[in-house]
Amino acid sequence: MKLQEHLAPSGYLKIPTDIPAYLKGCTFLPQLNNELAGKRNSTYKERFSSLENLMLIMFEHDTVLMPKETSFFGYYPYGSFNAVLPTQQTQLYTEDWIGLKTLDEAGKVKFINVSEGHLDISHSDMKTYVVSYLKDEASTPLTTAGSSSSHTWLSSMWNFSRS
Repeated sequence: MKLQEHLAPSGYLKIPTDIPAYLKGCTFLPQLNNELAGKRNSTYKERFSSLENLMLIMFEHDTVLMPKETSFFGYYPYGSFNAVLPTQQTQLYTEDWIGLKTLDEAGKVKFINVSEGHLDISHSDMKTYVVSYLKDEASTPLTTAGSSSSHTWLSSMWNFSRS
């Protein structure tokens, strides 16, 4: 039994000084990032790169994500905890494992910096950066199938945008 099967955050751990152990032992993140050579999911990359927009938000005072630049897919160089590589210098980006480079080159990636802590976005920043993407061309609320927390969140954001 692996801890990753019962505690979700343990599946996000990536140690840059031991990438082989990470690729072999981590059950979630290597698949999500399409990092496993020979096992890359072309459908995942195709779907990800077909997004109309991708908003990546980095919280300047993030104490959960380390390094905080991972919110932009930036990361340490393999083998080191030295300076963080910018997104465009990571293998994930340069080899376009998930379609991030494709999206970025098409102008569909928005890199947003906010001053708050992890997921603590202000109403002002929410209105400035997020709300406009929650409206369709006819300016009607977005809907989802069923009643889920994401539907509730989207509905509350729609109401927020109208106030």
